[in-house]
Amino acid sequence: MKAVFLTGIKQFEIMQVPNPKITQDTDVLIRIKTVGVCGSDIHYFTAGRIGSQIIQFPFILGHEAAGIVEKTGKKVNHVKRGQRIAIDPALSCGHCDQCKAGREHTCRTLVFLGNPKQMAGCLSEYIVLHEKCCHPIKKSMTFEQATLSEPLAIGVYAVERSRIPAKASAAILGSGPIGLSVFHVLRTKKVGNIFVTDKIEDRLKFAERLKPTWTGNPAYKDIVKEISNIEPLLLDVVFECSGDPQAIAQGVQLLKPGGVLVLVGITETDDISFPIHELRRKEITIINIRRQVHCTQKAIDLQNHGRINMEAMVTHHFSLEETQKAFDLVANYRDGVMKAMISID
Repeated sequence: MKAVFLTGIKQFEIMQVPNPKITQDTDVLIRIKTVGVCGSDIHYFTAGRIGSQIIQFPFILGHEAAGIVEKTGKKVNHVKRGQRIAIDPALSCGHCDQCKAGREHTCRTLVFLGNPKQMAGCLSEYIVLHEKCCHPIKKSMTFEQATLSEPLAIGVYAVERSRIPAKASAAILGSGPIGLSVFHVLRTKKVGNIFVTDKIEDRLKFAERLKPTWTGNPAYKDIVKEISNIEPLLLDVVFECSGDPQAIAQGVQLLKPGGVLVLVGITETDDISFPIHELRRKEITIINIRRQVHCTQKAIDLQNHGRINMEAMVTHHFSLEETQKAFDLVANYRDGVMKAMISID
């Protein structure tokens, strides 16, 4: 089969490799149809690492995906051959203290698609995964929608963890795919004003189509001043979805006493600082988001029931052979890209 390997910083190469084989009774052989380019993929593409997770080249990236079941192991009963599926890229052990506590996403031996020293990614024609990673989808759901269930699940999880009260005001700092996933989920709740910021004008224009209360670019506007003019008592919840340390500091400033700062974005630095005295005086709660848990099916259901439509987020389409172009485009934020989708025929 064809697979796309990251062979160095910002360098891909298409190689012919043996087809993967079913080795466990719970394995599922999947023919990949679509792969989304995620911000975390871009970190590996441009820097070769996220924190202590360092790529050893060559390596296959990709974890947002959907496909068709080609073959199943003897004990698989969750999916069958020919079934269309969305993929949950995380595989937990099911028996450690974290799994038993319902925290499979922080499993002691968690492995994740496209993560160094864990699992090769899905930028290939076929992959083999445990049946737990496979979520059947309806014929009415497109493969692109199914692929988008992965970032949407993170949005679902972030909003759930925030415990945002009814009629609460919120801000989303960073309006990329994850930030807009959070926005879509918030719109299904009975919340108040929603404010959106980003340093990329094209992303703000895209966000404006979803009709938030206010949008602003912190590179040109004093967003704390402008938002506080609309919400003098400040905000209940801030979702930081950019990973920018400046945005984190702005999030603290934007919160009212007792507010909640939800850290969703991945920073490019190993250490950041907080305005600790303001945090203490306001008694701000900080919640970290580690991917998602138990939310993939919820994300699929939200799209199936028409409560969320994510398709417009896919702004660019590429073939497997054009993976280099897709990653170059996303890494440089060119041509108004929001989500690049790679299709595999």
